[in-house]
Amino acid sequence: MSYVRLICFCVLFLACEDKKSSQQIPLKDPDTTVITETKKEKPNKPDREFPKLNSKNAMDFFLEYDKEHKEDKIRITTSMGIIDVQLFETTKFHRSNFIFLTKQGYFDGTQFHRVVKNFIIQGGSTDNPKIGKRRRYIGKYLLPPDTKRGFKHHRGVISMPSSEIENAYKLASPYEFFIVQNPKGAYHLDGKYTAFGKVIRGMDVVDKINNVKTDRSDWPMTNVYITNVEILD
Repeated sequence: MSYVRLICFCVLFLACEDKKSSQQIPLKDPDTTVITETKKEKPNKPDREFPKLNSKNAMDFFLEYDKEHKEDKIRITTSMGIIDVQLFETTKFHRSNFIFLTKQGYFDGTQFHRVVKNFIIQGGSTDNPKIGKRRRYIGKYLLPPDTKRGFKHHRGVISMPSSEIENAYKLASPYEFFIVQNPKGAYHLDGKYTAFGKVIRGMDVVDKINNVKTDRSDWPMTNVYITNVEILD
């Protein structure tokens, strides 16, 4: 092989090796990946199905609610048995309020927190923080008494207690209710509190609850739970 040929061969060989080597060298670390961050959009909070109720809008709300929600029978399932109640159509604000709260599941998990022997059993409250959270979501409001419908506090009548806040007009606490247990009725309550329904089945359960032992504040020594309240056809 001539000297010129030898030089050309060497130059060609080295050029090929250089090209081959450059192909083997990665342009970047194969374990390194480029991540393009994209801002995740926060999901929109679902719109409320109803306005947060207060003293200014509650009455108008229940007046409209009454037009489409005509249910008037409910079942209160307690840890001591079942109580069925017929709600009076003419006490529309109180009936609508009770139906509304039932559909919101408010009463589920509450208790009969006040039991007065031979008088009443009162339910709808509890010391459970979850129930307090439900109240805050629904709103803070009171209902005016509706005592001119002719309904008296006979045994088995369901009525609404006044607010814990003393008020001259006996505005009612919408989240609570009581059932008259006294066989002779509780007619001294007429004209002060709104009777808005009556027990049609389960007075034996009312009597059983009224017979539990209580502390000095009339709170049952053994909790009596309202496990579920539902609408009946």
